[in-house]
Amino acid sequence: MSTPEVISMAGLLSGVLDLTATSTLVRTHGVQFERLLQTIASGALGPPAYQGGKKTAAAGFFFHFFIAFTAAAVYYLASRKMMVLLNYPVLSGLLYGAAVHLLMSRAVVPLSAVPKREFSAKAFLTQLVIHMCLVGLPISLTVSYFAR
Repeated sequence: MSTPEVISMAGLLSGVLDLTATSTLVRTHGVQFERLLQTIASGALGPPAYQGGKKTAAAGFFFHFFIAFTAAAVYYLASRKMMVLLNYPVLSGLLYGAAVHLLMSRAVVPLSAVPKREFSAKAFLTQLVIHMCLVGLPISLTVSYFAR
């Protein structure tokens, strides 16, 4: 597979798995899928994202997959220099997923326009596991399998 194909496959897989897990989780709390996507869009658009209906939900969908494809591209590019990422994809993927979650939750989201909310250890740890298993691991396994 070519580089763009590997990155696309890894980004698409991790993006779908992450969005499926998170949307299922928030749905158990009564949050509609459109609202979840608007929350993602609010990172760039701020609170007005919640008033934009399907248009801002579509923007959130785009932003979510842009981030997933970026995470896949970063891992792929790092794997060209650090063979340990290809040789130990399970450990590397779990650690990468944790790193992605920490970067997003502790740097990107606080610097974004998303409405601020109180820290929840339960939500943080739940998303940590989701990112380790459904973001980092699919990216690492896809890259390891197709990019050798």
